[in-house]
Amino acid sequence: MAATTPLLDRRLLFVSGKGGVGRSTVAAALALFAAEEGKRVLVCEVDAKGNLADFYETGPLRFAERQVSPGLWAMAMDTEASLKQYLSLQLKLPLVTRIGPIARMFEFVAVAGPGVKEIVTIGKFCWEVKERHYDLVVVDASPTGHIVGQLASPQAIKELVQVGLVRTQTQWMLDILGDPAKTGLVVVTTPEEMPVAETIELSHRVRDETNVDLAAVVVNRVLPELFGRGEEEVFERLAEDPDALSAAVGGDAAPLLDAAGLAVRLRRTRTGHLEHLRKGIDPGIPLLYVPYLFLKHHGLRATRIVAEALGQELTT
Repeated sequence: MAATTPLLDRRLLFVSGKGGVGRSTVAAALALFAAEEGKRVLVCEVDAKGNLADFYETGPLRFAERQVSPGLWAMAMDTEASLKQYLSLQLKLPLVTRIGPIARMFEFVAVAGPGVKEIVTIGKFCWEVKERHYDLVVVDASPTGHIVGQLASPQAIKELVQVGLVRTQTQWMLDILGDPAKTGLVVVTTPEEMPVAETIELSHRVRDETNVDLAAVVVNRVLPELFGRGEEEVFERLAEDPDALSAAVGGDAAPLLDAAGLAVRLRRTRTGHLEHLRKGIDPGIPLLYVPYLFLKHHGLRATRIVAEALGQELTT
């Protein structure tokens, strides 16, 4: 069953989802809403080709976090920089410009050992939680095809390395990741066939292959119900004699009727996908709905609109 800890009372939230569903939008909006609620928040981008900075209309993000809004800091993941920071903190090695041979050795080991690169990424976020630098860390994480491997990496390393410092380090990460009062995964989807199918599959894999709690599913781009059943019946009657309607309005009314019919069909189809989603995941997992934004650009204005929509879902 899903944990009862409210979403923003956790310390670490990973946001994942199928490509194109609005994962970064939701991650940026969640972080912004939490900051506006008075929390000290760090939002982190994992994908080197990501565009998280665009959602705050700020310059390119780097590994060193910087403030982008009151109460909100942002950074972009860099595995070499994260490894350098880890070696400095844990092994007391000096912070040099490049880590040279160690970096090359890391690349070699990362290719040979499953989860090595992933644990350096996950470890950075867990470290921020452990040190309590922020009230909340929001991770714009990998898409559905890769997130399970990332979340499971500490356990994979623990099973690979039986003794020593590395095993000790993975244990505290597992303790943070496995505590539903601290850590949760948020999956973003849309009310369409493939995203819903991937979300259901991911929910089962997260349960079976990781120790991370699936905290919520955000359904993005939900169309509003423009017409009720009574209005649908009116459209159906008008469609029986479109010429009379066109004469009455002084123009071709067929496109208007087609558009109304399309809106009804889309809404009805997407409602079916939402019902399938609800039946396919644990009933205790909250579904949060974000309306379709009819906007050309997804900058700070769009981020605020999504943050407000999520805020209404989280506070009702």
